Amino acid sequence: MQYIKAINPATLEEIGQVEATPPEKVAEYVSKAHAEFHPWSKTSFRQRAAYIMKAREYMLDNIEEFARTITLDNGKPLAESYSAELFSAASLMYWAAKNAGKILKRKSICIGIFNLMGRSSTIGYQPVGVVGVISPWNYPFSIPVGAVVMALMAGNCVVLKTSSATPLVGKKIEEMFAAAGLPESVFTHIPGGSDVGEALINSGVDKIMFTGSAGVGKHVAEICAKRLTPCTLELGGKDAAIIRADANLEHASSGVVWGAFTNAGQCCASIERVYVHESVADKFIKLVTKKTKMLRVGNGLDPNTDIGPLTTAAQLETTIKHVEDAKNRGATIISPSLRPSPARGEGDREEGYFYAPTIIIGADHSFPCVMEETFGPTLPIMTYSEDSEAVRLANDTEFGLNAYIWSKNTAEAKKIATGLRAGTIVINDAVYIHAIPETPWGGVKYSGYGRTHGRFGFHEMVNIHHIHTNPVTFIKDFWWYPYGEKITKNLKKLSRTLTGDFKSIVKSVPTLFKALFRKLN
Repeated sequence: MQYIKAINPATLEEIGQVEATPPEKVAEYVSKAHAEFHPWSKTSFRQRAAYIMKAREYMLDNIEEFARTITLDNGKPLAESYSAELFSAASLMYWAAKNAGKILKRKSICIGIFNLMGRSSTIGYQPVGVVGVISPWNYPFSIPVGAVVMALMAGNCVVLKTSSATPLVGKKIEEMFAAAGLPESVFTHIPGGSDVGEALINSGVDKIMFTGSAGVGKHVAEICAKRLTPCTLELGGKDAAIIRADANLEHASSGVVWGAFTNAGQCCASIERVYVHESVADKFIKLVTKKTKMLRVGNGLDPNTDIGPLTTAAQLETTIKHVEDAKNRGATIISPSLRPSPARGEGDREEGYFYAPTIIIGADHSFPCVMEETFGPTLPIMTYSEDSEAVRLANDTEFGLNAYIWSKNTAEAKKIATGLRAGTIVINDAVYIHAIPETPWGGVKYSGYGRTHGRFGFHEMVNIHHIHTNPVTFIKDFWWYPYGEKITKNLKKLSRTLTGDFKSIVKSVPTLFKALFRKLN
């Protein structure tokens, strides 16, 4: 029997252990989920919602314990455990429970001329079966809970593999759904490392929902492709913020500081690059520097902490590497010199994965800190002269999750937004869009494909099911056998008129009736 150690990234102390799932047992759990799928898929939306609301109520009744576990396991400040994890999860659970039935209700669609021929088509949504969810450590509660809830509400069974870097949070998710009384094997939690995740992908699940790095996402997609297993990939980001000359700099600087450093920069939607108009750059940088120096780094259990430690040693090393590279290339590194709790880069204290929030001036697109995902508390700031240049620079990345624009002229900002290649463009705000359950979440390029959340997120959890009906059984379709000269001539005429607008279709009626009369006689 193997165990996953839970390490508090603020103290590097072991805070617990979680039994790891043997990789060879994964297929068995998936098989049990398949066996439970049929009865679960036949439950009503109201019945499913009742389970989700029970789970939600349990979490809210024990919210302090949940928040403390997230902070101990992940390192983020308690304020963020509440706002980014528990608040957003509770919101999505409520929305999904209340709206899944309406979103996934069978609906009629217009089919043009075929409606006039008495035909009809409806679109329904069938659950895919067993959904395998593989979730990350940066938002170890809200990301997996959102995926699990939407899959369950769509009528699927779920097998969840949470990150081995935050095992205690995974157990709290398991505890929450157990408290809801879900039927056995409708939801299964399989703690473990990458070997367990790979076993899950190869286990015969009907869909994979993966959130993680672009590198691992490519590997997941490759395995899924070999098995023709559909997958949704929510991968990394190198999100850019454009600060126009007309922006409210006080507002923009506050938004950028929070958007860059929330969760110690460990957010795929973090602002990792800033392009500020050259006419306001000096003022903007002064404001950002002033506000960054006010941030308090420390143990997330202290309610006065603004920035906790990074969650893993690997992420700390990546951050150090990018900053040191920028420094060696001649960039100006601005890092606060005073801190209530020491952080890496400013003292000799080595305990905890702390790193001071760092502003980088003078970098360009040849720097790794600008082109590669840092996933740490760094903020490269560059300048531009024209909007077209800012759009070009913002799009010059392998990623495309979010992009941000700050401007008092929202109409102009919306025009600029249409030229940005990203899944979501946010004007005069940052990052928090993932907490809005009604909006789709996902990206383009190396940020992945597919969507979570919103109507489109539900569509990822189902197979689209089309039913087409012809109630007329006493007239043959005119394109049926036997062929001949007349039907060929009629089809030639109809190809121009019957496939066009309403006026064209009206012109087709005589030819259409002749074709039908030919079939009747």
